[in-house]
Amino acid sequence: MTLELDRASTLPNFDAPRLEAAVHEMLLAIGEDPQREGLRDTPRRITEAYAEVFGGMRLNAAELLKVGFEEGHSEMVILRDIPFFSMCEHHFLPFHGSAHVAYIPRGRVVGISKIARLVDTIARRPQLQERLTSQIADTLIDALQPDGVGVAVEAEHLCMTMRGIKKSGSRMVTSAMRGTFQSQDETRAEFLALVTPPPR
Repeated sequence: MTLELDRASTLPNFDAPRLEAAVHEMLLAIGEDPQREGLRDTPRRITEAYAEVFGGMRLNAAELLKVGFEEGHSEMVILRDIPFFSMCEHHFLPFHGSAHVAYIPRGRVVGISKIARLVDTIARRPQLQERLTSQIADTLIDALQPDGVGVAVEAEHLCMTMRGIKKSGSRMVTSAMRGTFQSQDETRAEFLALVTPPPR
């Protein structure tokens, strides 16, 4: 057993043997031979991958924001272009893109790596992009109690590009505004202007 799978198998609610057996059955169901050389280790590989891809299910995202600093800062803080990968819960196919996160602190700030980790943690669950966007905003509001939070997420969904309508390059954009980002037009406009790429 690899280190990754061994670690995953000790985490709560992660049943590695059951997942391996399910992947074995899936290979049979699509008409493949699980004993074929190229597929023999596929159930183990997928189990290891899923332990990582869905690792956010076993983490409390709000815990990441507990350590902060009293800086007396009350202007907008933005972390742009945070790359993320997630899994669409409808087809279990990936979607990936970038998140832009801003907040207006009431004096207390957090390290920027915590914001990136927050996005990563919430993304590593079976997700919808709309829910992902809202959960990032709501977690920041609850944990930091800032004056406002703005989140914009843009992503390409493989469930749309490799199946169904097959529109490669299409990107979905979602946003969530809380506090002053929702109530003040100028705050929302400033945030969106700072995270919107210039026209090509």
